[in-house]
Amino acid sequence: MRSPFLQRFPDLPDVLPIFPLSGAVVMPGVQLPLNIFEPRYLAMVQAALASDHLLGMVQPRAPTADAQAADDPLDIHQVGCAGRITSYSETNDGRIVLVLTGLCRFKVLEELPMQEDFRRVRPEWHGFALDLEDEEASLSERERFMGSLRTFCEQRSVEIPWDDIGKMADADLINLLCAHLPLEAEDKQALIETVQLGERASLMRGLMEMSAHAARLGTEQRH
Repeated sequence: MRSPFLQRFPDLPDVLPIFPLSGAVVMPGVQLPLNIFEPRYLAMVQAALASDHLLGMVQPRAPTADAQAADDPLDIHQVGCAGRITSYSETNDGRIVLVLTGLCRFKVLEELPMQEDFRRVRPEWHGFALDLEDEEASLSERERFMGSLRTFCEQRSVEIPWDDIGKMADADLINLLCAHLPLEAEDKQALIETVQLGERASLMRGLMEMSAHAARLGTEQRH
């Protein structure tokens, strides 16, 4: 059941503060715990709490040979996902511990001037309107997907509550795995950018199967 506190599509904002963090992915309906301690990000969270409670999670691009100076803002990928701060607590040592619940992905149209040292963008939401639709999409090959997932988790020693995820709706399952499977940051970015659920599941299955194949080759070479 959808929370009444989550924004509807027409209410999504024209300006969004962003948190660039490699490997930290939120997807619609998925919860991401965050421990905020840097002054600029504390200011960002406080500004979000004073307005619509929304933050955009984006991944930085991998540094290149001509990487920017350490003080320059990191280059970011152009697709991220916005989440709503659905719970938070303030600690005695000056941190904010929060839970961000994924809402809708977005494309960065432009980056705006900084505010209190945190970054802001103008988001374009329409390419990801499906994220806020109530209709449940379904997978055509869920059994095959689950087989690939089991193999991947066994080889990577990933613990999965199989009974619980077996009961999850397809979209909830795929989005949860996008956020929490131990995949490379660039692989996660490819999943974030894939709009349709079936295509996202196929890409994830391919990534898991390639990882499993590489692990088998490594085992054979050691013997």
